[in-house]
Amino acid sequence: MQITRLLAMSNTEQRSYGQGAQGEPAAPTATRVSLGKRIRYAVDNSFGKSGVFALYMLIAIAVISSLIVVIKYVLFAIPFLLPEGTAPLAPMTFETFWGSFASVLGKGGEPSWAERIVGILYWLLAVASGGTVTGFIVGMITAALTEIKKGRSPIIAHNHTLILGWSNRIFPILKELEEAGLNQRKKPTVVIFANKTREWMEQQIKNNAGALKRLDVVTRMGDLNSLAELKRTNLGSSKSIIILDETSSSDAGAVNTVFAVKALSTNPTQKLIVEIDDKNVAQSLATATKGLVIPVRSHDIIARVTAQASRQPGLAAVILDLLDFGGDEIYFQNVPALAGKTYKEALVSFNDASVIGLAHADGTVALNPKGTTKLKADDKIIAVAEDDDKVIYTGPTDLVAKAKPVAAKVPARKAEHMLVIGWSSMGRTILSELSPFMVKGSTVHIIAKKDFVKRSETENLNFGHLKTTFAYTSGAIDDMTIAASAKHYDQILVLGYRKGVTVADADALTMLSMLQLNQLFEQDGNGVEPTRLVAEIIDSSKAEIARVAAVDDLVVSDKLAALLMTQIAENEALAPVFSDLFDADGASINLKPIEYFAKLGTSITYGELVAAAAAHGDSAIGIRIAANSTKDGSTGVELNPSKHATFKPAAGDGLVVIGNLE
Repeated sequence: MQITRLLAMSNTEQRSYGQGAQGEPAAPTATRVSLGKRIRYAVDNSFGKSGVFALYMLIAIAVISSLIVVIKYVLFAIPFLLPEGTAPLAPMTFETFWGSFASVLGKGGEPSWAERIVGILYWLLAVASGGTVTGFIVGMITAALTEIKKGRSPIIAHNHTLILGWSNRIFPILKELEEAGLNQRKKPTVVIFANKTREWMEQQIKNNAGALKRLDVVTRMGDLNSLAELKRTNLGSSKSIIILDETSSSDAGAVNTVFAVKALSTNPTQKLIVEIDDKNVAQSLATATKGLVIPVRSHDIIARVTAQASRQPGLAAVILDLLDFGGDEIYFQNVPALAGKTYKEALVSFNDASVIGLAHADGTVALNPKGTTKLKADDKIIAVAEDDDKVIYTGPTDLVAKAKPVAAKVPARKAEHMLVIGWSSMGRTILSELSPFMVKGSTVHIIAKKDFVKRSETENLNFGHLKTTFAYTSGAIDDMTIAASAKHYDQILVLGYRKGVTVADADALTMLSMLQLNQLFEQDGNGVEPTRLVAEIIDSSKAEIARVAAVDDLVVSDKLAALLMTQIAENEALAPVFSDLFDADGASINLKPIEYFAKLGTSITYGELVAAAAAHGDSAIGIRIAANSTKDGSTGVELNPSKHATFKPAAGDGLVVIGNLE
């Protein structure tokens, strides 16, 4: 306000007492405009007025014709430019000028003026009609090309993956679909239908997903809620349909799209993978459609993985490895030789595959069932392997009989202290997930920028026995220093903002906080003790950049949700498996201390570790060697090693298992 007043006073003092002294605007000062600018301005304006433009063209033709005649006479007047014997030109007359003019037009060279006038009129008519027809044709072609660029033509593809809607999840989905199709003879086709222009979508895909050489991507523009426009996608012939959450603020758009698709689909058994946030909406959709709609509650899944990653180092990497198509994946296979044998025996009957559960003939699945469960002839094992041809039955062993639970001394649980930087609705879900595993006396301190967090989002932060405090921050490193040095934190969690900021800016703020924290960890005398740093990155394209900030665990939200939907789209039988894995009440992926299963410092085969895990009530799928964990992104986790591989467990190592969280 002070600066405004000073400026106002300054302007008043400099004002003369002539015209405009009392506030009227001063007379505008005329500016000289060059002849070239005036001509250009007139020509520009004439393009919208066909008559004026035609007049300008006639004038231009007359001027150019005149110049040609003048140049001709000038050149013929210079003796040394003429070949020998060339007669000089006759003196310039109006007839000679008209002859030159007529030669330019191609009309008007007739002997009589009546014929000349009629000829020119015919010429004008020909030019006008020809120009009109040409303009009409060009307009039609231009309009057609514009529509093609927008992407409004119908789809004739069959057996394609149809993606309805647009979000950042598109890019990791496309990359994974390409990876999934590498072993196929024909390139898979993906159709993206969204309310974006074709040109814009293709540019975004090029910038964020790169060259997809083994994937045929087709983009179309249209309204997701319009039946007439949805018809153009040939959705009845698609092998799978993915409906993305475009707004993240409401499930209404996704629900409307579901009903529109169901109204048009000619395939009564066609299943839809839909991104939904609300639990009740998800259940209603699944029930009302008798399971044909497979809801993916990406918000809760991301929060749950983030919560567990903050407690279990390397867990986020394990989950991403299971979900992508580049490493080990989940397969179903019927093995007749296992009929009548127990689940414990099945666990050690595959050298290059890790059994995690059973799929029954009625479509139900049981992850990590009791070890005494006997397999039926029509049961399928659910196994983690590099490929389906690696799920080879190698026969029973005596490992199960020899295995005994290790009487490990589990350290007494103590109060934990967590610092959370950044906040969104995701934070509430994360702390709700963590609360049961943090003993009484544990604390959580949250700091967040006021610009991106509403006051209502910070009220009633009640998570059972957790003592939760909240404070706003400017984002300056001084604020970070004060917060991080208040006490010794067992882990620091950096969350992305989701309101009032773009995804790119949210991730930039997250990476800035990570860099600031690492700077504080390296400094002496600031009271900040180095601790585990876990961060959430929303945009998967920024994941590799974020790893430069030396983070212990990185949860990539977009990629996690995208991979989950892609896996189900490629194999809908995986839906109940992932539902169980990511459900709070089901079996879960855990990293348990190696001393639960083996003596430290004593060599042991991975097969023996699997048998020990079975005796403990868990299904082992991998091992984590703490010494192999680095700040550059390596977590030290090896999924599905050979049963013959030998390890020497050390303090800090862990076994990756499917089981109950302890």
